[in-house]
Amino acid sequence: MKLSFKDRIILITGASRGVGAAAAIEFAEAGAAGVVINYHRDRDAASAIAGEVERRGAKALIVQADVSRGSESKRMVEQSFNHFGRLDVLVANAGIWSPDDRRITELDDHQWDETIRINVNGVYYVCRDAARVFIAQGSGNIVTISSTAGQRGEAGHADYAASKGAVISFTKSLASELGRFKIRVNCVAPGWVDTDMAAPALRVGETQLQQITSAIPLGRVATAEDVAGPILFLASDLARHITGEILNVNGGSVLCG
Repeated sequence: MKLSFKDRIILITGASRGVGAAAAIEFAEAGAAGVVINYHRDRDAASAIAGEVERRGAKALIVQADVSRGSESKRMVEQSFNHFGRLDVLVANAGIWSPDDRRITELDDHQWDETIRINVNGVYYVCRDAARVFIAQGSGNIVTISSTAGQRGEAGHADYAASKGAVISFTKSLASELGRFKIRVNCVAPGWVDTDMAAPALRVGETQLQQITSAIPLGRVATAEDVAGPILFLASDLARHITGEILNVNGGSVLCG
């Protein structure tokens, strides 16, 4: 058995940059028939990724949607299904993280509400809408994206850690609920990843970067491609008897068992 997505349609939220963009390209390289590239604001970036996907032989569909809004998530899933006639894999990747350390006594309502709205509601809505399609088909695959923060907590980022912990519990709940419909649900939980989202923390200076990498046994920060590979694995037939699992991709910085 080899990793292949021949004839399969993939929907990736937040696919205009970072891990989502890397996953879109790798799904195309693995033979996907079509990749839906969701973006919120940057259409030019989404178009560039669509071009990379199509150069690798897959069809690309660009869909603008704020997945934290239920009506927009529903429209996106319907548009994807209507365009390709089916949907096989959902990667619920879209999320935010504030680089500013804020103790709980300084964490304001706006940041808390915004983080929960995007990181939790945005996963809930799109998974619910995709599950309806998958149940009708009798098959489907969901990969959510959490974080090491969701495993161990993160001082100064309680909003983010809480949101990513919720994604882990949500993943396990869906796995137990949807398995009888032949729908697998798994989660990838990265540590530090060199993306635009993490850039403010990773590029403030050599000392800060050394502090971060010294806590990673493999000695480096992950690339977006390092995370995309495990996403493809969990979505593939290679993982056909795996569901409800959290795959940590953190270079050994957080060891969960």
